[in-house]
Amino acid sequence: MIRRLALILTVVMPVALVCGTQIAVAQEATEEQEATVVIPDLPPPPYEARLLRLAEILGSVQYLRNLCGSEEETGWRDSMQALLNSETAGEADRREQLTAGYNRGFRAFAAVYTSCTEAAVVAEERYRTEGATLVAEIVSRYGN
Repeated sequence: MIRRLALILTVVMPVALVCGTQIAVAQEATEEQEATVVIPDLPPPPYEARLLRLAEILGSVQYLRNLCGSEEETGWRDSMQALLNSETAGEADRREQLTAGYNRGFRAFAAVYTSCTEAAVVAEERYRTEGATLVAEIVSRYGN
């Protein structure tokens, strides 16, 4: 699981964050996936708090980039979905928590910004920088 996370985070996340691509998170997995993979109750991984923060950042950046008229790239959406699938397979509670974090980040900025302003652009840049830092931290500390 960590190897898949490391691969996704090292290859896709920095490129997406630097390029400013957009992210969309699918909330539900197929019933077949949930039925075939059952993981016993395990403690969350040590990087869980960082992953939750990253989900919030991604939601925030998604909203701000949509607001400021950036074009959508589906490759990033697929990568985020792959990250959710690899990290939360058979763990509906973790999937819900990550999705809730993403939605929380999205809604936080939706409540503040209704048009693209200079402050929104600066906030988006800062969140992308924080996200890239989190990715590097997770991979260097927990990746293989």
